[in-house]
Amino acid sequence: MSLTLESRRAVLADVASAAMPLTFVFLWSTGFIGAKLGLPHAGPFTFLSLRYLLAAALLLPFAILWHAPWPRSWADAGHIAVTGLLVNCGCLGACFYALSLGLPTAVVALIGGLQPILTGVFAGALLRERVSTWQWLGLGLGFAGVLLVLSDRLSLGSAPPIAIAAAFMGLLAITAATLYQKRFCANVPLRSGALIQLTLSAAVMLPIAAMTEGVAVNWNGEFVFALVWLAVVLSLGALTLLWALVRKGAAAKVSSLFYLTPPTTAVMGWLVFDERFGALALLGMAVVVAGVALAARDTAQPAAVKTTPS
Repeated sequence: MSLTLESRRAVLADVASAAMPLTFVFLWSTGFIGAKLGLPHAGPFTFLSLRYLLAAALLLPFAILWHAPWPRSWADAGHIAVTGLLVNCGCLGACFYALSLGLPTAVVALIGGLQPILTGVFAGALLRERVSTWQWLGLGLGFAGVLLVLSDRLSLGSAPPIAIAAAFMGLLAITAATLYQKRFCANVPLRSGALIQLTLSAAVMLPIAAMTEGVAVNWNGEFVFALVWLAVVLSLGALTLLWALVRKGAAAKVSSLFYLTPPTTAVMGWLVFDERFGALALLGMAVVVAGVALAARDTAQPAAVKTTPS
């Protein structure tokens, strides 16, 4: 018996929904690869400014053609702006700055690995989400797995203390952004919201780049590839998926996906840069997967939270 058109659409929608978490992990993990390719050719704030400008310019015509709905009030637009600034300027700005100062990618990833735990701690108080015992076990296992994956790469190198402080600032920013998005932006339009976030982030980051770096760029094929990749795949693709996932699920469960980023990045580093990892890293990857599976268990439903109208 053949499926009706509506049935086929429903099946495709279910498949797309199921694929969203792993697609987000893959896309988000490529950010470390893009940063490693692009940062040698431009300062961190210049790199990010150009990335946000390009992403906004690419998104604008599609938002117009799709007749994307806009926030219904200035309050909604303000909430969207806060989330965008926390992610694009707070998290990515701080992490790119730490990487530019020589802090190894593994250390930045490990500090970022604390994000699911922080989110779980604050989700109860701020979002009235209950994190079950199994989910706490999953969050702990996930972080232990990240430690194993990065165990042979954890060296501070010659990075100054401010680089470590910047990485922790990025951790706090992405945690705050996840909680704020879930609390205040659950029903805001994603396409116009992304355009607001990118435009405002570029407006904030560009003057910083001009004052600290002179917006100097060594234009070459490697930098252009990294810039386009991060603008399209990360700023337009991965962040949209992240907000969609936060809208659909509990904040702590969605945040547990960040545990999959270091193992995925390690595999990408092996494929792209021939970076090697040993038996402990392989064991760590298995532990991370088990931890995320536990953290994503549907043992508790989040309590209803107040959201702004779309």
